[in-house]
Amino acid sequence: MTDGEEAAGTAGVAGAQEATTAAAAPDGGPHAETAVYTHGHHEAVLRSHTWRTAANSAAYLLGELKPGMRVLDIGCGPGTITADLAALVPEGHVTALDSASGVLEQARATAAERSLRNVSFETGDVHALDHPDGAFDVVHAHQVLQHVGDPVRALREMRRVCAPGGIVAARDADYGAMFWYPLIDGLAEWQELYRRVARANGGEPDAGRRLHAWARESGAADVHASSSMWCFATEEERAWWSELWAERTLASSFAASAVDGGHASREQLRAAAAAWREWGTHPDGWFAVPHGEILCRA
Repeated sequence: MTDGEEAAGTAGVAGAQEATTAAAAPDGGPHAETAVYTHGHHEAVLRSHTWRTAANSAAYLLGELKPGMRVLDIGCGPGTITADLAALVPEGHVTALDSASGVLEQARATAAERSLRNVSFETGDVHALDHPDGAFDVVHAHQVLQHVGDPVRALREMRRVCAPGGIVAARDADYGAMFWYPLIDGLAEWQELYRRVARANGGEPDAGRRLHAWARESGAADVHASSSMWCFATEEERAWWSELWAERTLASSFAASAVDGGHASREQLRAAAAAWREWGTHPDGWFAVPHGEILCRA
C-alpha cells in the first residue's frame, strides 16, 4: 500500500483470518480471492505504513504526473501516499481504494488533515475493479501485488481501467533480496519464516523481482522496469525499524498465521523478535529493502 511489503490494507485481500467471498469480474468470470493479507492492521503495521510518502515510495512515478490527472490508488491503506498524490494533481482527482473498510477511515482523516478535497474513498478488489474501461489516467499500487492471489489478473484489471496513453504503476518489496549487517543470529531464520508464511497465505513475498514478468504476462507491451531501496542505518532509523518488526513478529496477523499454520512456535517468534531488537541496537546496523517497480504505458 509499508516497508514495502508492504501495502497496508492491500486491495484484493482480506484480513489475515477472514474468509473471502466471490466477486463478479467485469469479463463475466467469477473471482474468489485465494490470498489473505499476511500483515493485518496491527498498530505496528500501520506505524510503518504511515511513514510512507510519495517521495520515499513512489518516486519512479512522480515524473509522469500532471495537474489534471485522474488517479486510482489501489491498496491505499492509511492514505499517506494517496494524500501526496492528490496534492500533485490539484486539478484532477484521486480515488483511494482498499479492501479493508476500517483503514479507509484513517485514510479519510489523513486527507482531511491536509484539507484535500480532490480525493474519494471506496472498498474494492483489484481483481474485479468496479470502474469502466479507461476511467483513469494513472493506476497505482504500492505493496499490493505481493499479497494477492492472482497478480497477473490484477494487472490486467489495472490496465483495463487505465485510459489509452495512461500509466499503470506498481512497486513491491522483495523479501528474499533483503540484506543487512551485521549478520545477527536469527534474522535469516526470520526472513525464511516470513517467506513461508506469506506463500502459505497465497501471496508471493519475492514479488519485486517478478513485476516485470507479471506485467508482460498480463499483456502489457510497453513496460519500463526499475528498482529502488529503503535503507535504515541511523540510530533513529534502526530503533524504529527493528522495534516495529519485533512487534509485528509477535503480535500482528503474521504471528497468528505462523503459529496456526504450524510454521513456527511462540518461542521461535520470540527468538526472531529478540534478533530484531539486537540488530536495532548495533551501532553498525544497516538494513536494505529492495523494491521492483514497473511503469506500463496503456
